[in-house]
Amino acid sequence: MIKGFKEFILRGNVIDLAVAVVIGAAFTAIVNAIVQGFINPLIGFVFQIGDLTNLNLSVPTIFGGIATFEFGSILVAVINFLAVAAIVYFVFVFPMNRWKERAAARAGVTDAASEEPKLPTEQELLVQIRDLLERQNEA
Repeated sequence: MIKGFKEFILRGNVIDLAVAVVIGAAFTAIVNAIVQGFINPLIGFVFQIGDLTNLNLSVPTIFGGIATFEFGSILVAVINFLAVAAIVYFVFVFPMNRWKERAAARAGVTDAASEEPKLPTEQELLVQIRDLLERQNEA
């Protein structure tokens, strides 16, 4: 059992995944700091609410208490997610895809989708069906 665990841990893809998670967490912390320290106060300044986390709605409850809906916290989480997703895409994914396309073009590899024959359109299929039916009726 320990031998199997050792083989699992020493696989390249497990170590790569662990490194990616650690780097992703650190990268997320950086983006969250930028959003919290710059973007949220900027939005709060534009809408005159100070900070986005101060955007709350307090509603009286049935039993006389107060329920607070913290819309600002939700907006902060959405902005953080969108910022991380956009930065990861434009900094890592998009350049890597472009690099792979260029490497494939230099190696002479063509896209498999472009080699597949194009399927006939619906109109072409209907014409073929009509022609087949006419031939069957003639015979």
